[in-house]
Amino acid sequence: MRALQSKKPARMAGAVEVPPYDVVALVLQGGGALGAYQAGVYEGLHEAGIRPNWLAGISIGALNAAVIAGAPEAERVERLRAFWETICALQVDWPANDDLASNPWGNLWGGLPFAFAFRPVQNAAAAMRALTMGQNGFFKPRFPPPFLSPFAGDPATSFYDTAPLKATLERFVDFDRLNSGETRVSVAAVNIRNGNLVYFDTAERKLRPEHFMASGALPPGFPAVEIDGEYYWDGGMVSNTPLTRVLSSEPRRDTLTFQVDLWSAKGRLPYDLREVWSRQKDIQYSSRTRAITSHMMQMQKMRQALQLLMEKLPEAAKRDPAVIEIADLASHRASNIIHLIYQSKAFEGHSKDYEFGPDAMREHWQSGLDDIRRTLADPGRLDRPAPGMAVTHDVHRADRAR
Repeated sequence: MRALQSKKPARMAGAVEVPPYDVVALVLQGGGALGAYQAGVYEGLHEAGIRPNWLAGISIGALNAAVIAGAPEAERVERLRAFWETICALQVDWPANDDLASNPWGNLWGGLPFAFAFRPVQNAAAAMRALTMGQNGFFKPRFPPPFLSPFAGDPATSFYDTAPLKATLERFVDFDRLNSGETRVSVAAVNIRNGNLVYFDTAERKLRPEHFMASGALPPGFPAVEIDGEYYWDGGMVSNTPLTRVLSSEPRRDTLTFQVDLWSAKGRLPYDLREVWSRQKDIQYSSRTRAITSHMMQMQKMRQALQLLMEKLPEAAKRDPAVIEIADLASHRASNIIHLIYQSKAFEGHSKDYEFGPDAMREHWQSGLDDIRRTLADPGRLDRPAPGMAVTHDVHRADRAR
């Protein structure tokens, strides 16, 4: 696997100039149906001429990474859109939002638009459909259900069969291209036998559909996935973000990271059980991304202190093997993290991660596209920090600060 190098795609209208980084990484958290937000973020990066050379994902983030890396560069956005339109397809068409909004009954429920009042019902119906009927090209319910199954194995340990997902990945992902080395891909899953988080990485092996399915095999909904004699579940059970994989890789490189989270660690105090369940998921799956970045920045400060100390040593001491090793740890590398976090809508509840309706999908996608466009509107956010420094940017945090 060749070393990662920043690509310099041809300039296009609306393109953003990216300073010279060794690595441009796109880090994608798990979050089920909310993953369309990540697809919107990627569309915005693509239209700005930004081409990540490292994709790291968990669960739905792993599936998005597979579609991006496994498509020709010019077709990536269209391939992502086709993937999401496939897994969110409805057997029965719902009325479009525009039709609801123009309903002659106009504003109901205390002045709220009828469309807005109807959305919780529509989203709940999408979630119920996913639970009872599965999702096209993704998963289908088992019959009989696992607690009535006369068979051991997958039929007795999971509610859904994910064979449709394998066929969908094979349809939308060119695995020869994905494994070509053009873009590095890392996805995480949990080894059921020892409970350890394992990364499947194209820098180390060839990845197959099973590696991506394992990263999203959340029990008891989905069955464990067997890979080379070991069985794996969803990586989000241990850590829902692969950010550490990118930041701790050796040798360390100057890195621009777009970290796309689907769960917000911050939120208000719930006022009913519906909000309790929703807030519980936000906290559980947010994986404390800011704690990881804070730790990384503390490590950068430690390296700076070591570097200052090294400069004060006499030349003879600097040639000591132990000191040389410490000098390597203290070497300067710059890191810039652009943090994008999906902001839940008021009508979304605890089932938002399995509300696979097409309207919700398109709204999530548009939210991601809007957020990355706003982020890139200030090109200074991409500036390369001084050697040894790390910075983070979050457009929503900036909004709250105003």
